[in-house]
Amino acid sequence: MRAAPLSLFALALLATPLLARPAAAQDLEAGQRSFNKCRACHQIGEGARNLVGPELNGLIGRHSGAVAGYSYSNANKNSGLTWDEATFAEYIKDPKAKIPGTKMIFAGIKSEKEIADLTAFLKQYDKDGKKL
Repeated sequence: MRAAPLSLFALALLATPLLARPAAAQDLEAGQRSFNKCRACHQIGEGARNLVGPELNGLIGRHSGAVAGYSYSNANKNSGLTWDEATFAEYIKDPKAKIPGTKMIFAGIKSEKEIADLTAFLKQYDKDGKKL
């Protein structure tokens, strides 16, 4: 016996849960793995200190060029940027394009998903390096 074809209404009901799904959540573990690309120059967490680059505690919401004790380029100090998710995403794709004259030598991260994961990883640390 042959099954009757599904009506358009029934197909719509079956597809609705797939369409209504929220965007994929950021993956903190993937963000931590992505941070390994940054680790040679940056630290994060309690006890983090400036290396070749500034420590990244409390990055989101911080003004560019504001970490005490780090010697920023004039371009970075005078950029007028405040790091939010969108600004960081633009920057990490191509640092020298976002802040011409920056000292940061990094080819960038092009994957939107990887940037979102890295951002989520960074956002979990407050200005003192404690996890929120």
